[in-house]
Amino acid sequence: MRKPVIAGNWKLHKTIPEALELIEALKKDLADKTDIDIVVAPVFTALAPTAQSLKGSPIALAAQNCYFENSGAFTGEVSPALLKDAGCSHVIVGHSERRQLFGETDELINHKIKAVLAEGLTPIFCIGETLEERESDAMMDVLKRQVTVGLNGLNEAQMLNVVVAYEPVWAIGTGKVASTDQAQEAHAFIRGLLAGLFSTSIAEQVRILYGGSVKPDNVDGLMAQTDIDGTLVGGASLKAADFIRIARFEKI
Repeated sequence: MRKPVIAGNWKLHKTIPEALELIEALKKDLADKTDIDIVVAPVFTALAPTAQSLKGSPIALAAQNCYFENSGAFTGEVSPALLKDAGCSHVIVGHSERRQLFGETDELINHKIKAVLAEGLTPIFCIGETLEERESDAMMDVLKRQVTVGLNGLNEAQMLNVVVAYEPVWAIGTGKVASTDQAQEAHAFIRGLLAGLFSTSIAEQVRILYGGSVKPDNVDGLMAQTDIDGTLVGGASLKAADFIRIARFEKI
């Protein structure tokens, strides 16, 4: 059995006081949830204070991005080593907004994944197709390229420390969500890719999350699918009640 992961990506929201207020609400209502891995990803400025607040709780801390060098003349960047120092255990890598808005390539994302793993942190590796790519029947080609290049050079031991997140770009922040069948089809395809790149045993152990307008009213159906091992939540992770309900998904 793969342990579910419920992760919240706060994107560019929440001051430090607002972040700490949300964390307090989550700690209060999710203190008993040890049967899943819960992860929150605040903005960079809130990471260190949030890490202090999370001590002793089952909630883990993620950063939303990183650079692949640990130090040097890279103005404006933050390294895996610094994120670890701030209290992070996870780093989101390759989110579609980084790809679409900031031009991140599969090769760059591969460098980041390796850098995150080298620091003993867990990368949450995001992949997914645009609406145009899906409608032109290029979805599987896109996912194959993203997975193959993004994970190039990793060995099986390293792959076991990677969490994959499938996020159809057309469903992020749009209110649209892939149907349970669409999501399951993509997740099964991704697991098959991992089996080909590594082994069936590794593929069966890697956790693959679904992201894209996940809400309290659709999480149960998503989590009922064979190959969906959790969710990467955007907007709904900013509201304590919504994220708590998602973390307390019901098996149907």
